[in-house]
Amino acid sequence: MKRPAPPSVNIDDQPGHYIRRLHQISVGIFLQELSELGITPVQYAALQTVANQPGIDQRTLARTIALDASTTGGVVDRLEQRGALERRTAPSDRRARQLWLTADGERLLTEAVPAMLLAQQQILAPLTERQRAEFMRLMRIVVDENNALSRAPSEVAALR
Repeated sequence: MKRPAPPSVNIDDQPGHYIRRLHQISVGIFLQELSELGITPVQYAALQTVANQPGIDQRTLARTIALDASTTGGVVDRLEQRGALERRTAPSDRRARQLWLTADGERLLTEAVPAMLLAQQQILAPLTERQRAEFMRLMRIVVDENNALSRAPSEVAALR
């Protein structure tokens, strides 16, 4: 019995394919620019969020940067082992752990920000200023409207 041929789909017409490729490019540029500092995009997001919200608990950090709890735990473990973050017991809930940047974490973040900003500029370099603004606007719509479909929805996106 002859089986029907699978449908012909051009992956270059699929947004998911281009989103995956853009993610690969974004991570590649980030790692290239921050290679001397040895931090990943997710570690940067954690450090920046803790700097912006000193004392944030690990569960809220996970929801803020859209990671599952176990992945966030590993990220925090690595940053703590590196001496960049410190966990402290929350005074109001002894089960909760608050996160704080250490002096080394502050120095690392201070060094990372200019390279991270350069990486962001490189990612969007092929676009005009107007296209960059429109691209970011459209990306926010797609991400925010699909946030609930994520395996780790962002609390921040849900609030926009």
